[in-house]
Amino acid sequence: MQFIALIPARYASTRFPGKPLAELAGKPIIQHVYERTAAVFPDVCVATDDSRIQQAVEAFGGRAVLTSTSHRSGTDRCLEAYERLQSKADVVVNVQGDEPFIAASQLQAVMQCFEDPLTEIATLVKPFGPQASFEELSNPNSPKVVVDRHDHALYFSRSVIPYLRGIPETEWTSRHTYLKHIGLYAYRASVLQRIARLPQGQLEQCESLEQLRWLQAGLNIKVGYTEVETIGIDTPADLQRAEAFCASRAE
Repeated sequence: MQFIALIPARYASTRFPGKPLAELAGKPIIQHVYERTAAVFPDVCVATDDSRIQQAVEAFGGRAVLTSTSHRSGTDRCLEAYERLQSKADVVVNVQGDEPFIAASQLQAVMQCFEDPLTEIATLVKPFGPQASFEELSNPNSPKVVVDRHDHALYFSRSVIPYLRGIPETEWTSRHTYLKHIGLYAYRASVLQRIARLPQGQLEQCESLEQLRWLQAGLNIKVGYTEVETIGIDTPADLQRAEAFCASRAE
């Protein structure tokens, strides 16, 4: 099975314009993501809407392709890049361009999901530890997932799922292993072409979670597991925290 890793990188982020080019530990964020991804996948390309990002990637020896500025999601951008590159890969891995600490084990875990022939889409989860507070668990910015016995996703929600009836909320994480969704995706190439044409579903509109569109359409989403906590960068404040993290590791 052949894999291609695509890194969607948009310049005009609402909360952090030019984020892929912001420097972290002496390198653009996009370079950190690219180098970590290229350590696992021989076939890697940045899919961007801006020539400045394309030039930056090519300057450090990476590969980039220009895509439309009108895409609604990274998934749509990945499809255009896949078609522009005339790739023959069986599986497209969508690596977020704002995850400079993405781990090789996480990339390998999502690849391994395709050992299951039923897998159409794959993603990752990280279990909440038994010491996690209910405040952490109930954070709507950390979507939760429930799975079947074969680790196929049943539902994603910004609410806490499942609800533990009759048990104090302070005990929930010690009574049940809750799963936090990690936004790394991989798709069979034929499925990527299909989901790009799907209309937005009611569940997606309710929760503002793109993956619910795929579940509602009947697609099989396989879940891989990771214990690695990464630091995604959405805002300049996140970048400051990432710099501090890099500095602490260098000491």
